[in-house]
Amino acid sequence: MSTPPHSRRIPAAFALITAATLALTGCGSDDSAQTASGAAPAGKSAKIPTTDVVSSVKKNEAAADLLPADVRERGTLALASSVGGTPPGALYLEDGRTIVGQDIDFADAVAKVLGLKLKREAASFEAILPALGSGKYDLGTGNFGVTDERRKTIDFVTYINDGQGFAVRKDSKLKKVTDFEQLCGLNVATGAGTTFEVTLEDNKHVCEDAGKKPYSVKTYAEQSAIWAALQQGRADVVMSTINGLRYAVKQQEGLKFLGEYHRLDVGFAFKKGTKLAPAFRAAVDQLIKDGTYDRILEKWGTQGSAIEKSRISPPEIKD
Repeated sequence: MSTPPHSRRIPAAFALITAATLALTGCGSDDSAQTASGAAPAGKSAKIPTTDVVSSVKKNEAAADLLPADVRERGTLALASSVGGTPPGALYLEDGRTIVGQDIDFADAVAKVLGLKLKREAASFEAILPALGSGKYDLGTGNFGVTDERRKTIDFVTYINDGQGFAVRKDSKLKKVTDFEQLCGLNVATGAGTTFEVTLEDNKHVCEDAGKKPYSVKTYAEQSAIWAALQQGRADVVMSTINGLRYAVKQQEGLKFLGEYHRLDVGFAFKKGTKLAPAFRAAVDQLIKDGTYDRILEKWGTQGSAIEKSRISPPEIKD
């Protein structure tokens, strides 16, 4: 989603990508962990929590009754999952086949509440929302933030609250980013094909308006490349999600998180006008009620992203 050309403050719209290059070690109450695919600093193995927080979830008949009759009869839904390579969203284990992450746990738990089976397919982040409109998938996950622009063509059912922020090396003079003018003259790394990229490009004018050297936007398809660029000095700052940034700086020496800038709701994404939304909202609320919700957040160390209840396509959170 683009930003009005004369906005100097960082806009609320953003694409929720998974930002860390490493998984969290020893998260939650699980003592066991598996090695994740992807880069780890200084040759260390990246670990992820493997606590089973889904298998005990029971079907809730009241929530399932809200499903369209054809979906109840079919018993399956086609789900597109953006697998960014790192937690807390979704990533592959070393076997290259098993997908784990917070998004995966929430989708699987909701499916159990509704008595459905998910036909999950990994898809690129930028391809999922257009594919929902074409009918290729019934729903998508990828830490999709609820923005007013997206609500024009997509319906959401919220399940967490995340946001945007920045991270730098510890030797950076940046303390907190509140205005794009603070980035003038710097190299800013972010994910290719995300709204972070669009937002940065749309606001380059603030440096020219202030008579300063523009910042340079460095985009990468792989998250490991983003963090390598920062560590090696080819980038001065990374723009990404709150949860992802927090994971990254915990796992890599010499980095610091500059704090939260802005919060957004995150939701399951559906084609506009979907009849699935009421059932999914009821399912998320059931997970909150029975404690599964808190167990998923604890597993991934994202308790700060908790919501009190699910909503269908709420207005974008504004500062």
